[in-house]
Amino acid sequence: MNSFFERRYFIQALFIVMAVGLLARLYYIQLIDPQYTVSANNNVLRRILQFPGRGPILDRNGKSLVQNEPVYDIMVTPREVKPFDTVELCKLLGIDREGFDKRWKKAVTYSRGIASPFEKQLPVKLYAALQEHLSEFPGFYANQRSVRTYPDSVAAQFLGYIDEVNDDDIKRSNGYYHRGDYIGRTGVEKSYEQLLRGQRGVHNALVDSRGVEKEQYMHGALDTLPVAGERLISSLDVRIQKLGEQLMKNKVGSIVAIEPSTGEILCFVSSPTYDPNLMVGREHGNNIADLIKNPYKPFVVRPIQAQYPPGSSFKPLSALIALQEGIITPQTTYFCAGGYQAGNHWVACTHHHGVTDLRLGIEGSCNVYFCSVFDKLMNTNGIANTRNNYIDWKARVNKFGFGAKLDVDLPHELKGYVPDTTRYDKVFKGRKWRSSTFISDAIGQGEILATPLQMANIDCIIANHGYYYEPHLIKRIGDKEIIKPEFTVKHSVDIDQQYFEPVIDGMQAVVDHGTGAGSKIPGIVMCGKTGTAQNPHGKNHSVFVAFAPRVNPKIAVAVVVENSGQGADWAAPIASFIVEKYLRDSISSRPSGKTPEWIMAQNLLPEIKGSKPVKADTAKHTAADSAKRVARLKKPADKKKAKNLGGQILAIQTRNDEDQ
Repeated sequence: MNSFFERRYFIQALFIVMAVGLLARLYYIQLIDPQYTVSANNNVLRRILQFPGRGPILDRNGKSLVQNEPVYDIMVTPREVKPFDTVELCKLLGIDREGFDKRWKKAVTYSRGIASPFEKQLPVKLYAALQEHLSEFPGFYANQRSVRTYPDSVAAQFLGYIDEVNDDDIKRSNGYYHRGDYIGRTGVEKSYEQLLRGQRGVHNALVDSRGVEKEQYMHGALDTLPVAGERLISSLDVRIQKLGEQLMKNKVGSIVAIEPSTGEILCFVSSPTYDPNLMVGREHGNNIADLIKNPYKPFVVRPIQAQYPPGSSFKPLSALIALQEGIITPQTTYFCAGGYQAGNHWVACTHHHGVTDLRLGIEGSCNVYFCSVFDKLMNTNGIANTRNNYIDWKARVNKFGFGAKLDVDLPHELKGYVPDTTRYDKVFKGRKWRSSTFISDAIGQGEILATPLQMANIDCIIANHGYYYEPHLIKRIGDKEIIKPEFTVKHSVDIDQQYFEPVIDGMQAVVDHGTGAGSKIPGIVMCGKTGTAQNPHGKNHSVFVAFAPRVNPKIAVAVVVENSGQGADWAAPIASFIVEKYLRDSISSRPSGKTPEWIMAQNLLPEIKGSKPVKADTAKHTAADSAKRVARLKKPADKKKAKNLGGQILAIQTRNDEDQ
């Protein structure tokens, strides 16, 4: 009898344990593990995210630089997939079986019960063929979104591109982004991401057992509409942007043009460039990988990331500091016999200028004049005070924006370089150093480095007689055309206005009958400064900075053409064409006889060691190119893994020497 009761209690205990186990499992499935809930809901209810169109970007005259076009992502929930014709689906998607297996494995790894992208960015025509058969593939459905398209295919480095979020992006967003979302990766798309992306909406739909939508859930009571991103009006003038990119075709360098009275960037050319449409579509991963391999580095944003010694374009700045410090007057003269002896170092000058005052020193780019002025400035109150004088001089140079970021509204701006005293202490290892040891700083050489944006900004300061506005590429935001308050703040360089006119006289003389005379614009007074920076790694770099007209200036410009020779030969004519196109919307003849068409036809790409020169004409803009791009979307598209360029800063630091 006792044995019977023992067995009964054992059986009861066993049933109790099983019941508790089942209850625990049900509790876990229904309240803890979301996959089954999601899967159950998906059998009758589908929550579809609706992606807003990213905000458009226009040029300063209202011409569209970036638009949106619809595409479709094919989503899959592996748990809901039933046997289907794999060959047919591959055919409709334009992929092979290997590509299908790869996508399927990725989806299953992500989640069996939660939908994830299976194939992305199907164009409308390709989706139209698939849509008729989509119900034959249970577990698969389409999600519409929009991608960028670029009607003029210009300003690639300024605009940047969007890319699928990675794990780091999702983590940093505190849950805003999800797998398959897109984010601004570079350029303005990155800087203004929160304004451009808009707000997602949600559509709740009742579906049948085949996944076909039947009706809205609760008549749409729980749906939310997507909110489109803000419109951005850029400061670019697409007319001179196009011209600049054409002039810089098959050349390495950049063009930056700024409106002095506002700080608005009118032209932002980085060469070599690329067609921004390559960053869109199912082949964009392969295109990015190809561009990364390009030896001329088209992803480098040269206006803010390439750093060069400013060379003789620095001399007007040197003159202004000396005038403010009372070291010279416009009438102060030095005798140029063809060079300057700085200790045991000889600084050659291009001519025997003879007796040289400030105007002739700028017009003739006289090294002797500016080395003499710098030496006097550094040795004020005796050579024992050289260190303190240098510290004061560096602080003034920094105020002009050299050696400091200008905080342009683009990511990864470099600040250039103006050495401090610790640099020279390290070089000379405790020995005393004198002005003669860093005399090259007087003429924009030595260790000084600047970006083309900084060079253009210096001419804004001179054009404004002592101040500048923060350079920026987006002038107004949204329908209310909001202007960021920081773009309206004047930044003074603490140089009295009276000292600018003598310097401007010299800069006008450069263009009227000096080194830049071959690029003089008939009927427009342009003030500028040529520069020829010697390059130890190849041919000299051509540099030119200018503003125009002299009275009430409308544009300041800096042009750098790497490995091309003297400033007067290449940078100066390119700058003059940009200036006249902006002011007149036409281009007249030049004393040099050079035309835009002739400049465009010249290939100045430096040779890459161990390989043949690569043509950098990746920015051709034709309707045929767009048609080819659409055709590529229909081909199999197993993308290569491309590097994330969001945090990649590629900078050029070239050591140059003096002006011709």
